[in-house]
Amino acid sequence: MPADAHADSFGSVLASLVPDLRFRALRLTRGDAALADDVVQDTVERALRFSAQYQVGTNLRAWALQILFSVFVTRYRRSRRDKNALRALMIDPCAWTTPESFAPPDANAALTPSIRAELDALPEGFRSAVTLVDLEEHSYREAADQLGVPVGTVMSRLHRGRKILAARLAA
Repeated sequence: MPADAHADSFGSVLASLVPDLRFRALRLTRGDAALADDVVQDTVERALRFSAQYQVGTNLRAWALQILFSVFVTRYRRSRRDKNALRALMIDPCAWTTPESFAPPDANAALTPSIRAELDALPEGFRSAVTLVDLEEHSYREAADQLGVPVGTVMSRLHRGRKILAARLAA
């Protein structure tokens, strides 16, 4: 099949999915039709732009719905950032001209003695995963490299360590 024929069929199948995309967008936007239409438009535009990444023979509807969800989340996060920036500018109209003096808190200093004790009581594998990822803000890959284990092992230890820690702190 020539590349142009694939692009034509891709576009026509994508166009047939617009009602499904709009329905899902309306649900995500809680009935805001204008916002839903914008999300669908961005989704179709992004799907067409990245059509080369679509694997022929897989579920195009699922692929398009995943793009739609990603577009929605991105728009939501952007609007939340914009609202926070506007709120800061309402308090101090010159806030955007002054350099931000934000320094992240030291995660270990923010732990209460009881939380520190429960964290220290975790088995070493779980404790090191939780410390590296949650407290020192390393990526899973960085933590895996430091611990000398696969990324999946870090994810598993992190999940189980958090679960144990949450149960102990709830008790």
